[in-house]
Amino acid sequence: MSADLAWPAQPVIHEVDTWVWLAELTRRYGRPVTLADVPAEAWDEVGLDGVDAIWLMGVWERSPAGLAIARGDDALTAAFRAALPDLRPDDVVGSPYCVRSYTVDARLGGPAGLAAARAVLADRGIRLVLDYVPNHVAPDHPWVRARPDLFIRGTSDDLARSPEAFVEVDGAVLARGRDPFFPPWPDVLQLNAFHPEFRQATVELLDRIGALCDGLRCDMAMLMLTDVFAKTWGDQAGPVPAAEFWPDVLAQVRARHPHLLFVAEAYWDLEWTLQQQGFDYCYDKRLHDRLAEGDVAGLRAHLAAGVDYQRRLLRFVENHDEPRAAATLAPIERLRAATIAIATLPGATLWHEGQFDGRRVRLPVFLGRRPAEPLDPGFRRFGAAVLAAVRAGELRAGTWRLLDVVGWPDNPSHRALLAWSWERGAGRHLVVLNLSERAAQGRVRLPWDDLRGRRWALTPLLESPVFDGPVFDGPVFDGPVFDRDGDELADPGLFVDLAPWGWHLVAVESAPSRVAERPERLG
Repeated sequence: MSADLAWPAQPVIHEVDTWVWLAELTRRYGRPVTLADVPAEAWDEVGLDGVDAIWLMGVWERSPAGLAIARGDDALTAAFRAALPDLRPDDVVGSPYCVRSYTVDARLGGPAGLAAARAVLADRGIRLVLDYVPNHVAPDHPWVRARPDLFIRGTSDDLARSPEAFVEVDGAVLARGRDPFFPPWPDVLQLNAFHPEFRQATVELLDRIGALCDGLRCDMAMLMLTDVFAKTWGDQAGPVPAAEFWPDVLAQVRARHPHLLFVAEAYWDLEWTLQQQGFDYCYDKRLHDRLAEGDVAGLRAHLAAGVDYQRRLLRFVENHDEPRAAATLAPIERLRAATIAIATLPGATLWHEGQFDGRRVRLPVFLGRRPAEPLDPGFRRFGAAVLAAVRAGELRAGTWRLLDVVGWPDNPSHRALLAWSWERGAGRHLVVLNLSERAAQGRVRLPWDDLRGRRWALTPLLESPVFDGPVFDGPVFDGPVFDRDGDELADPGLFVDLAPWGWHLVAVESAPSRVAERPERLG
């Protein structure tokens, strides 16, 4: 196995809740399943055609101290029961972001199990992504007693005044980890981004982790930015360093692991800043929120940003921190439209295990078991077909453009439509989406200068509910090819008439005139 499997541009990443996944495989196969011996068909289920990487979320050793805190927290217990009504004590396994040690948990297969899993994935051409939490560690992490200077320090007065924010460990008062907009987290201790020895310790740690994987998802990466950290901790952090944390750290790690991909969990409109500081991709939470809100105008404005910036965003409608998309993007037609959007936008793409099964319950990361839910095999086939079609068409390797959609004074429904194109060599593809609960009509202004004087065939890549009802029955659509006049496509543009949450994903090819079945669907 190559130690470094080269990354494609704009990769597709599938997140797997490792503990929950292995527990379900253990029940399915009637034997203990660890990362060392995952059956091939189980890898097939998460390593779908079109997936470039698996993010094994939560492989590191979880904290017994953090687990005790979680089990004693009434508010957390209520949240656990809301997600898992038949909660048992052993279902609470601790937070994967309360890390005691960056060693693969023995219950998941240990270091040897992770190495075996990485080898299997590499043989499939799939890369491995793991977590790194820069902001905090568990209260029983070895650094707490061996290197207390790496943490934000407090005083006895701080402890007396804010016992929820500080804790005493072996005579040292240490701050609990926090996000400046929320109360302190009770189960973790705050590392000091300004301490020079902490930066070097981080480089050494990432050097070790970087040898185990192909990419790292960095939790709450924006908390380590100088401005953010200074505003959060003030004088308690000590002198402000001349260099930012991430450029300093990432440059040293990349010198040792040049192919290691870094993904930033990022919020507060700090994505551009983190990109400039060295991250390959940053979470696109704004896209997620506007899709959830149905804010088409906001989406259009967001997608008008520079393509170079967009190509370094990580697009998603779901991950372990967000509600399940099947719950927030109902009805199923709306979820299909959002899936097409995420799959065909520039940037990296993140999918979440269970998303294509239509799971609706967001599971707290502390739990090692999820509830039984009715699954949707039709939507799973749809999701798999979307990924495969996008890869087969090489859409994400081409040039992307956001397109104008126009309407008429007496019919403003075009405002619900979004459209974009991909072009690579002779290959041209068009995506049009109606992101509303009402039918919408408009004309799409295509970007190609050679449309006039020819007939053009618009060939759907997938079976769409727009054509064949609400149930997706087959992996690839081989229905009508829509014949259109190039002069009309050039001006006034392609007429589309889309049902609520309808979409088109078509290849655009020069072709002899051909009469389509039911052409009225494309206008």
